[in-house]
Amino acid sequence: MGVPFDKFMERFSAEEREQIEAHAQALIAEEMSLRELRKALGKTQAQLARKLKQPQATVSRMERQSDMLISTLDRVVKALGGRVRIIAELPGRKPLFLTGLAELTKPIQTTRRRGSRDGTRPSRARGRASASGR
Repeated sequence: MGVPFDKFMERFSAEEREQIEAHAQALIAEEMSLRELRKALGKTQAQLARKLKQPQATVSRMERQSDMLISTLDRVVKALGGRVRIIAELPGRKPLFLTGLAELTKPIQTTRRRGSRDGTRPSRARGRASASGR
């Protein structure tokens, strides 16, 4: 059977409890949701939405998401004045920053359609028989 937390903490001296509480608060401060981050920076959803050129409802929805694209997260954090860095923690190795993910926020390069040398769209009628059978 488990021991209640208060009873467990009685095992420690007052000084040890203070150290544990300080460490717990430091760990909590290291983790924030997007909503908490935005609020800690004193920004409203409407202000962030203007920076992102998105409706405020979209910002609200993003803050509730548990899963999003890295590029979306990067855009939000940049709009708040920060940057996203991803750390990989592997067994037996020091944590390391993953690189090469910055390209995710660059515009996607589009390729020209086949049959178009000048970059314009080919005509839809090209290569089709007309309705009159000509």
